[in-house]
Amino acid sequence: MYGKAFAPEYQGSLTTLSVNSSLADVLAAGTKQLRAAERGGSPGEAARAGLAVAEAYRRLGQVDEADREWKASYRAARAAGDVGAMAWALWSGGTLARQRGALALAWRLLGLAADLGERGGDIVVRGYSLAGMAETGRIQGDYEAVGELHERLLAEARKRGEARHTVWALEGIAQMHRNTGSYDSAHAMFQEAAEIAAKADDQRGHAWALRGMADIVSVRDGDVERALELLSEAELTCREMNLVSALAYNHKMRGNVLYRAGRYEAARAMYEQALEEFRDMSEPRGEGLARLGLIKSLARLGRDRARTAEDLSELAGELERIGLRHACRMVDRAREEFGLTEVMEVAL
Repeated sequence: MYGKAFAPEYQGSLTTLSVNSSLADVLAAGTKQLRAAERGGSPGEAARAGLAVAEAYRRLGQVDEADREWKASYRAARAAGDVGAMAWALWSGGTLARQRGALALAWRLLGLAADLGERGGDIVVRGYSLAGMAETGRIQGDYEAVGELHERLLAEARKRGEARHTVWALEGIAQMHRNTGSYDSAHAMFQEAAEIAAKADDQRGHAWALRGMADIVSVRDGDVERALELLSEAELTCREMNLVSALAYNHKMRGNVLYRAGRYEAARAMYEQALEEFRDMSEPRGEGLARLGLIKSLARLGRDRARTAEDLSELAGELERIGLRHACRMVDRAREEFGLTEVMEVAL
């Protein structure tokens, strides 16, 4: 049995904020409380208010502001001798690092956060930090290394009845199943995540689950219209809560669905929109995936084969530099799709 979803990153006087609070409201309330704590000489409260501010900026795609605020939160927590607050600040910094494509830094910061969480007896920040490490490994494509960790965190979240964390773990495992071709298992887990999120009033988790279901309905069943309906439903939530990253990934997925349906001009437009959104928030993984879709769409629309091969090679180099091994495999499949493997061998 799961309780209502809650947001443990909203702490101190900000615990009244909901997991579904708009990011504008979180930023306003967090900034107000942060300034009050600074004026009152309360570093502990400043650390916890600063965490909410950092997370609001991160989810809004304002990465420079988010970077400044999580570091300030950590300094305030350290001044207060609050180990738990230090762990949460490091979790925020590690999550931001992953968003920015600095995966090695993300591993280091999240590992430190997990250690501090354990030392301070805060099982929630420890769990969130381990989850962040698992997600970092997953987006790199290192499923063997983090699959077991995902399963363990899912079991822990189920045991505690923590809906939001259960939804996260289900979606992560489902994505690995999807990427390895186990579509039925992936769909079942995305569907379970959507149901738990809906009952727990976790709108963000629900939107991500709908996106996952849309992907499976498209790739497994070829049901274009149902996939687009699911994405439209998720987009409403993304816009209501101003979830800029989730919205960009939604648009990228819409491009995928349209591409699979042979609607290449419409797919091209969606990939271009998503690419601009990812660039605005400095999110290189999303940018790379949107670029891949755009390159493929332009190729289908008659772009010169040599240009396509050149673009794919450039993209592969950037993805490899970031460490996104699964995305690199996607580029290899694109080369096969357009018969460019021989061209590459000759060029080499």
